[in-house]
Amino acid sequence: MSKQSLLGHFEQIVLTAVVDLDENAYGVTIHGAAGELSHPRRVSLGAVYATLDRLEDKGLVASRLSDPRPERGGRSRRYYRLTPAGTRALHESVQLARRVCERLESTWGEKLWNLGPA
Repeated sequence: MSKQSLLGHFEQIVLTAVVDLDENAYGVTIHGAAGELSHPRRVSLGAVYATLDRLEDKGLVASRLSDPRPERGGRSRRYYRLTPAGTRALHESVQLARRVCERLESTWGEKLWNLGPA
């Protein structure tokens, strides 16, 4: 795993939200999905947008502006999708998380899942 492809926890959450939302992945919906994934921790809309900007700078997501919404004063939405590099980075993160879980399960056994909330 290259250093550039190492993802932070919140970057993983945002990328997962983008994948989950598919064609409906824009700021507000990504914020909602990220909030569900990180529950009970709260997620700010500003943190989502800052993370999306950082992920776009890294080349892990790409965005496009939609046409303005049809209602009067309707605004454009910026839709996001994973790039091939983003897909690889998220896949590597999933693989790493699986290895960590497998190691902890072999070390702690059933105790791992009986620890309760942190």
